[in-house]
Amino acid sequence: MVFPIGDDDSDLRGTAIVNYILIALNVFVFVVFQGMGQNDKFTYRYSTVPAEIATGEDKVTEDRIIRDPISGQQFRAPGLQPTPISVYLTLLTSMFMHGGIPHLLGNMWFLWIFGNNIEDDMGHLRYTLFYLLTGIVASLCHVVMNMQGANALIPSLGASGAISGVMGAYLLLHAQRPVRVILLRMMTVVPGWVAVGMWFLFQLISGMGLLGGGSQEGGVAYAAHIGGFIAGAVLAKPFMVGRPPRESRPTRGYPEPREPWPREQWP
Repeated sequence: MVFPIGDDDSDLRGTAIVNYILIALNVFVFVVFQGMGQNDKFTYRYSTVPAEIATGEDKVTEDRIIRDPISGQQFRAPGLQPTPISVYLTLLTSMFMHGGIPHLLGNMWFLWIFGNNIEDDMGHLRYTLFYLLTGIVASLCHVVMNMQGANALIPSLGASGAISGVMGAYLLLHAQRPVRVILLRMMTVVPGWVAVGMWFLFQLISGMGLLGGGSQEGGVAYAAHIGGFIAGAVLAKPFMVGRPPRESRPTRGYPEPREPWPREQWP
């Protein structure tokens, strides 16, 4: 598995204000409204439930006792809570909630690395619309794959669908940009298409169940990741219509770009 550490931002011409705001909003919602992941009632009210989106009806279920087949321990799983807004709006609210600290940190790390370049490409407003749109498409893909069966009443949440859209755009717009990654326990630099492409390949294989996964195996909504990534790749060029190439933009009011990473650092 490839884990990105950072990419070459030497040619950025502005501050990724929207990206910073998105990261701050995700952290704020998790800390304040979700109570660091302890406020189950809030989380279960505003998460996306496939059965609710498929039928348009709010679902409320009782708490249930689940027994861990390995340890034998029992724990109480909270039931679905009444949704005080339209169930369709949960496609949006769920994008700003997370299931735990590792979930939050992992998503925000990827958004921090890849999001600023896409915002610089598209501009603040277009990037905001692009992020929200790909996130909604990703959630709908998850709903389609889970509207029936055992997963229909399992809520989904997280920014990973929208971030997958950002990574899809990154693959299309920055295929050759150097990305520093940890690969096979070694730190190296690879082109963007390798860093992002290998991540997507893992999602695709896992989503197809070739690694024992499924559309939602172990709490990972692979259908949302795949759908968001494809949506991002498809929409990247349309969202760039009318935007000048980065190298031709005026430099007035912006700092001069730094020296890019030397090609000699690449493997």
